[in-house]
Amino acid sequence: MEQKYNEATLLRPEGDRVIDAPIVTIDLPSFIKKIKEESPWKDTDRNAITVYKTNGMRIVLIALHRGAEMKSHTADGIISVQIIDGKIKFNTENQPIELDEGQMVTLHKGIQHSILAMEETVFLLTLTSSL
Repeated sequence: MEQKYNEATLLRPEGDRVIDAPIVTIDLPSFIKKIKEESPWKDTDRNAITVYKTNGMRIVLIALHRGAEMKSHTADGIISVQIIDGKIKFNTENQPIELDEGQMVTLHKGIQHSILAMEETVFLLTLTSSL
């Protein structure tokens, strides 16, 4: 299997971060520190970084300021949301769920949902897609 790297961007000009390989080590504390030092975190209500991306799956580390909202939307695949730090309200048509540090929720594709940060929150979003 060929290793894949992220591409350099204006925000992250260093590039060359492994995002797909037979084994990928993900240093969450380092990534959390990084996204909280970047201008989107300082200038807006959130920041995120893709920490793993392969055919059929992507893992994104997301940080939200208190009160930040991810408006109602659906995903094209199964998702999971795992709270690293903080607290969110995860809303679906059927029920609101409050999630704290160490808790997670999974959702099948096509289910409408939204997220509201009840306090400063960091979470992992895992998304699947059709191959």
